[in-house]
Amino acid sequence: MFGVVFGYATHHLDERRIGDVAIVGPLTPGVEWGRLWQMARTCGRPTASETELAQWVLTQATRAFVCGSDRIAQFQEQGWKLEPGGKWVRFDATYANRDQLWTGNLTVEGLTPDQVAERPTLYQA
Repeated sequence: MFGVVFGYATHHLDERRIGDVAIVGPLTPGVEWGRLWQMARTCGRPTASETELAQWVLTQATRAFVCGSDRIAQFQEQGWKLEPGGKWVRFDATYANRDQLWTGNLTVEGLTPDQVAERPTLYQA
């Protein structure tokens, strides 16, 4: 996605695994979470609402996995952390199998500096 490495994770709001939350954030050092919203605003409709922008972000992350690529790595048991201070949007109805989108600065345990260098890549933890 435009030369920045992004991460995409899923969080469940309870032990029943109900209330899926999509977590999307940049992994490239020096790139802040606001970049996602800038991209959505640039690529989306000029009058798009916050919910529509959130749907754009989630669509791009989902599309990357549906289409597949050698630039995508999946880490099934990898630990991730979303730093405080991001942005979240609750969808009125489930969208792309998610009830909410949380964006922020994301870190994934065990990634090397080369894996988060600026190149088009998306990781799922």
